[in-house]
Amino acid sequence: MNPSSKSRLTEKQLSHFTGTILFDGIARAVCRAGTLPAKELYEAWEVARRVRRKYRGGRVVDLACGHGLLAHILLLLDNTSPAAIAIDVHPPKNARRLSAELIKAWPRLNGRIRYQASEIQSVPLFPSDLVVSVHACGSLTDTVLDRAVAAGARVAVLPCCHDLARCDTGGLEGWLDGPLAVDATRAARLRSCGYQVLTRVIPDAITPKNRLLMGHPDQSISG
Repeated sequence: MNPSSKSRLTEKQLSHFTGTILFDGIARAVCRAGTLPAKELYEAWEVARRVRRKYRGGRVVDLACGHGLLAHILLLLDNTSPAAIAIDVHPPKNARRLSAELIKAWPRLNGRIRYQASEIQSVPLFPSDLVVSVHACGSLTDTVLDRAVAAGARVAVLPCCHDLARCDTGGLEGWLDGPLAVDATRAARLRSCGYQVLTRVIPDAITPKNRLLMGHPDQSISG
């Protein structure tokens, strides 16, 4: 299975995921739903694993969520999170089909995940939240970061589609290529807001837009 494939997974690909590990179970649910390409499955899985190694508990808030797969996986990896909300201006019509397949496989998810069609700026956030977003295009990633910081919440983003005309490069483009300059400036901005920053990557075999930026309020910094 090519993890970067943009072809939609269907029941024809079930034979690729016959194992007993959690990932294979999630992949089978995705195949039965027939809504997502392999690339989005692998992206969500790799991001969720890295996020949960650092951040446990809290309501999951998946902004610019698309089908909301990341929110589901984060609850599966840590059952101490009580609920998740998946926010997108235009949620795909078949997103609930994917959710239904995942809930069928893991009934404990039932009633814990809510989709909401709205602008991400309109969602109330709280310090206990875990705010996440995978490939919020261009400056939308900056909006996600700004919302999380304003609430004092933990945050994890996998940026993409760096719009160099609108995103801040921090004057680093003389040393770094444009997209990397944007992400380095985002990390620096988080630090300047009193956040402890963590940087990771997911495998570039899935996507070249593989820089994962995480941050949480630095409790060692007194107000």
